[in-house]
Amino acid sequence: MWERRFKAALVDTDRYLLTCYRYIELNPVRAHMTDDPADYPSSYYHNAMGQPAPLITPHQQYMLLATTPATRQAAYRALVDELVEEKHLDDLRQHTQQQRAWGSERSRQQIEALTQRSVSQELVDGVFPY
Repeated sequence: MWERRFKAALVDTDRYLLTCYRYIELNPVRAHMTDDPADYPSSYYHNAMGQPAPLITPHQQYMLLATTPATRQAAYRALVDELVEEKHLDDLRQHTQQQRAWGSERSRQQIEALTQRSVSQELVDGVFPY
């Protein structure tokens, strides 16, 4: 649909989705645009602060963080405050750049079987391209 105009990757929900959320929420911090994700207009306002956002539909993994909105938002704030391992950041960047599925080997195999298309990362000259 987007004809490769936007970088996107399928994500294995169970393990990787909330890491993607953290990555996105912390982009302005990593870019030194702000010291706190709450200071940058983003989905953090909705997910962590409970501000209404009609364009956001909460994902089931987000909903499973807690049973009430207030405790879910507190859990999300704590999650975003945790350090994201550099390996996870690199993996996410590589998979997104190549528009390849990011997840377990099992999920990649299932996607490949359904789509009849490789979703594994591709090596170029022996390294993963960025």
